[in-house]
Formats: sequence, structure tokens, C-alpha cells
Amino acid sequence: MWIREQKPRAALPSVEPPHARALRSWVRALAQPRHFWAEASVNRRIGDDIAERLGSLGFRVELQGAYRNVVALPLGAAKGKPTTLVCAHYDSVPNCPGADDNASGVAVMLECARRIADSYATNVGFVAFNAEEDGLLGSQDFVKNGLSRLPVALQMVHVLEMCGYRSFERGSQSSPLPAGLLGLDTGTFIAMLGRGASKRAVSAALSSKEAPALHRVGLCTASIMSRMVPDLDRSDHSPFWNAGLPAVLWTDTGNFRNPNYHQPTDTPDSLDYQFMSDVTTLLCRLLVPA
Repeated sequence: MWIREQKPRAALPSVEPPHARALRSWVRALAQPRHFWAEASVNRRIGDDIAERLGSLGFRVELQGAYRNVVALPLGAAKGKPTTLVCAHYDSVPNCPGADDNASGVAVMLECARRIADSYATNVGFVAFNAEEDGLLGSQDFVKNGLSRLPVALQMVHVLEMCGYRSFERGSQSSPLPAGLLGLDTGTFIAMLGRGASKRAVSAALSSKEAPALHRVGLCTASIMSRMVPDLDRSDHSPFWNAGLPAVLWTDTGNFRNPNYHQPTDTPDSLDYQFMSDVTTLLCRLLVPA
């Protein structure tokens, strides 16, 4: 196991980046209670909206499985071609707008999809999982039943789970790890969690010069650590890890930072869209190197 930090290489810009407007627009559209069972009609509509948007960008879209995972592959995807998937869950807990959890992750995923479409890359696909809040049901079904049916070969998975909340207040960050191990008590960073072959992707994200104002922390772990610290397995990266597949979790650390976690106060105006824009820019550079 190792933990590495890359402090910001530049000051935060004084003007919000242009792409922040698109991210904010998507979060506002998504941030309404949309639990798979408790708010089934809204959940279904949100899934359809995501599918429509990905389709409009030129991806081949289908709804996979009983949980209606939205799977989008590039039209140029060839049989057996190594392909990276960018994923985020689109459901929320009942009675919660879920702006950070996880409209933020879906918004970053959709902005990545737009930029990937503009770059004409044919080796990146996208999956919006459902029912994450009910024991990772959607991603488990995808790994068990959907992944083998894809025409492409899985190269890497990036899972976006709560990527919108940042705090510059001392004491705003806690950790599931033993006290003092993380060594950070201010919630300004994006955390990237990897295991096995995905360690290379975490290292590449830490060393990238893209998004120089973005504070980042990488943690690479092993299966024994997940048994000791179950919080490390709490999102849609976990089914991939359990299947021995490479996946990186991108997160603002959720309830270890955000006081609005699973609360009615998890609203769009609580998020930091400069932060989300920088996360998007960094991830897109990893997906399509210069």
C-alpha cells in the first residue's frame, strides 16, 4: 500500500472556466430524488436522459440488465479493441437530491464524453450504473452479465463517485484510515484509489501537469486492506476489483468531507464547479494523451 500527494502547482484561477457552466447545468438537471425503487419514475427518466445525451454525442447506447445501466460505446469500437470505461452511478438515496452523490460524477462523465467525442477517440466508452445505493446492484450485474457481452476488451475502468465538494476549512477532512496515516485534514483534494494494474493510472494522474491548480492524492491498496478497511470498497469500482479487473475510484471522499452526504442539503449550490472542471480536464488528458 502507498499514499502519495501532488500539491497544486498553480494558484486557483479567479475566473470560473467555461466548462463549469455545462457541469452546473447537468448537476441541476440531475439533482432530484431518484432512488431506483422509491423514486422509480424519476430514476427511469434520468437514465433515459443520460442515454439520450450519450447517443446525441455519437455513441452507440444500450440499456443493460434489470437495473437499466446505460452503456455507451464509440461507433468505431472494433471487436477485441482495448477500451477504457468511464463510469458513474446515477441513482440517489431516497428523498435526497444527490447533487454530489452522484450527480457530480455523472456530470463529469458526460463532459468527458463530450470532449472524447470531439477528439474522435474510439477507445473510450461510458457506463452510468443504477442502484449503487442498494448494494452496488447495477455495477455487480454489469460485471457479471454485461461486460462479457461487450465487443471490446476492457483495458481500464475509471469510476467517478462524488467529485464536486471541496472545503478549504481546516478540520474539514477525515479518513477511514488509521488516524494520522493520510496526514491531511483539509478537504481540498481529489482522491484516486487504485489496486493492482490500476496503480499505473493513479501514478499517471498524480504526475500529470494537466489541471495544475488541482490538489490530488493517490492511494494504492491491496485486497487485504479492503478487508481491514471496508470503506475502501464502498462504490462501483469494487465489483471490478473483486473480478480481478483494473479500476480507479475518483472521489472527494464523500461522507469523510461532505456534511451534506445523504441529506436533503446535498444540492447543486453546495458544489465547487472549478474543482469539477479540473477533475474533468485531468481525467480527459489521461484518456486521450497529448
